[in-house]
Amino acid sequence: MRTPPGVSPADFAAAIKEFQAAIGPEWVFTDEATVDLYKDAYSPMWGEATEKVASAAVAPDSVEQVQAIVKVANTYRIPLYTISTGRNLAYGGSAPAYSGSVVLDLKRMNRILEVNEDNAYCLVEPGVSYFDLYRHIRERGLKLWIDPPDPGWGSPVGNALDHGAGRTPLPYRDHFDAHCGMEVVLANGEVVRTGMGALPAAKTWQQFKYGTGPIIDGIFSQSNFGVVTKMGFWLMPEPEAVLAGSISVPNHDDVIPFVKIMANLMYSNVVNCTYGISSPIFNGPPSPEIEALLAKPDGGSPEEWDAYARSKGVPFWQTGLNFYGPLNVVQAQWEHVKKRFSEIPGARFQDGEVIHFPLTDEQISKISDPVYLGIPSLNVFSTLMQLEGNNGATVAGHLDASPILPLDGRELLKAHRVFAKLFREQGLTQFVGFAMQYHWRTFIMFQGMHTTHDPAENARVRAMYEKVIETASANGWGIYRTHVAFQDKAVAQYSFNNHSLLRLHETIKDALDPNGILSPGRYGIWPKDMRRSRT
Repeated sequence: MRTPPGVSPADFAAAIKEFQAAIGPEWVFTDEATVDLYKDAYSPMWGEATEKVASAAVAPDSVEQVQAIVKVANTYRIPLYTISTGRNLAYGGSAPAYSGSVVLDLKRMNRILEVNEDNAYCLVEPGVSYFDLYRHIRERGLKLWIDPPDPGWGSPVGNALDHGAGRTPLPYRDHFDAHCGMEVVLANGEVVRTGMGALPAAKTWQQFKYGTGPIIDGIFSQSNFGVVTKMGFWLMPEPEAVLAGSISVPNHDDVIPFVKIMANLMYSNVVNCTYGISSPIFNGPPSPEIEALLAKPDGGSPEEWDAYARSKGVPFWQTGLNFYGPLNVVQAQWEHVKKRFSEIPGARFQDGEVIHFPLTDEQISKISDPVYLGIPSLNVFSTLMQLEGNNGATVAGHLDASPILPLDGRELLKAHRVFAKLFREQGLTQFVGFAMQYHWRTFIMFQGMHTTHDPAENARVRAMYEKVIETASANGWGIYRTHVAFQDKAVAQYSFNNHSLLRLHETIKDALDPNGILSPGRYGIWPKDMRRSRT
């Protein structure tokens, strides 16, 4: 049996016995085969001494059992690492940030506590998956949509707390922004409800975020200040129809007015879908001509790129849009969008299909990519696993480094040049959508890297991941979410005023968790007795 760092075998054995008494011996896992299931399936340190591993795992069934576990952990100074369903692949999965922690697995807390159709909200526990919530709504014929990410097997609670996003309209696809009210077990075992939940007779806990006094919900996201045991979410009323359309423009520099128009339409709420701006040239198959242009000191001039695009007979930039709502409204929105983009010479438009709701099970089964319709899916894995690794290595998974960019076409062009050059210099395969719009008023430019089971290849990937963090940050494109192995590196870039934000986080940590038992190291927040050794 592994032992957490700094904990004696005798103390750990005593803690295990108390965990077993609190939640039942069958829900305390110490055998190596079971504990190894909590490793990161996509680990960039696979099989190495530095791989993140757990020493044990505990799976409580209730808030009271979480409180009991926290009490034992405080007594013996056992580091706990909380997961909801542990499906956070590409960001660490269920592996702890501090190797040797006991995983606090909340998968058994999987109750859907309320779904309110009239006011379009739900209240769920952390073990509830997107599939669970979708089936609950579907089986009852409720006219509500959830917003699943790709893939949809994770937890709404866990995904929201890590600032994840999906593909239906805002605010629903920004999962933390769509939350309303939470219940938290603090490190001392005390239970807190935020917002209106602190009012014993509250009737608007999932409808009004604020309550009276400071809003503290945010400190429990991407942190280790408490264990979230309940969380409310706003749900989207099922629309009458979804209308699809696509836009393409012919030239390299057309992305500048393209993004300017799109941003204005978004801010006006005419466009309210997630979309990607991709390039059949930059994101298409490689060719000797493309390699020659990219190898130039300036990365190729706009005129040279335009000539290449014309020679291939393809547009330079393109996007697909979806409009949700009453049919006459979405038709009017699409017509207005086409009118605005007609300001760009050579812009082309393609009317897509119109889907009317509700859908039968048979109709849903024929949709190849149902996530944008609020239907969870695992289809994304079939695409990811078809990708080729570096130097012929077999792909085991991938990592996502996710810089946040402004809605500015010039910045997109700059970021494309910067990252394309970086991957070329390192000799690694870059797989990435050019830019995706998920959250309010920004783009995410995913920089994907393959992981393997080859230590030498993974070492190159880790070095590349850190270079992406450094390069993005130096250009003002902060990383918003990162794999557990690189959270210290990412947090270190937010260094304004001698890292005053991190020091504030550490102050909160010391006040709420003086023994440092909750998820040490998560997003760079370490207990005070571990900080000196890590600087």
